[in-house]
Amino acid sequence: MKNCRSVVLLLLVSGFAAPCFAHHMAVVVSKQNALTAMTSVQLSKIFRSETKKWPDGKSIMLVLHRGSAGEAVTLQRLNKMSAQQWRAWMDEHQDSFKIVDSDDEVLTLVESVPGAVGLVDVRSVNGRVTIVRVDGKVPMEEGYLPH
Repeated sequence: MKNCRSVVLLLLVSGFAAPCFAHHMAVVVSKQNALTAMTSVQLSKIFRSETKKWPDGKSIMLVLHRGSAGEAVTLQRLNKMSAQQWRAWMDEHQDSFKIVDSDDEVLTLVESVPGAVGLVDVRSVNGRVTIVRVDGKVPMEEGYLPH
């Protein structure tokens, strides 16, 4: 009986902990981009296409996933929008971003376009891009991005 309780408790804890790690995203830019840190307010303005140029004058290219639940949740929370509002924003601003199918495609595009910025799952990050600090934090650190 005691073992059964332990197993049930372990399963419950695992079930609640898994979603915490499911949507950890990292903001990435090209190695050619000198930017290494920004605030969440600046990031929100970039992902709402209110800021269209980097401090060095390069045009910003948003790279979004066609179907990433983690990215969608992160951007909805970052921009303080419901899922419906975010979909409406995307429909209205289709010319403001490039859509790709995978984290690898985000990384490839961001790596090759100096003004590109994207979000990828932290487990996909590699040395080909720069991870941007947000509000002084790095991915997986509490408060990095809303998730």
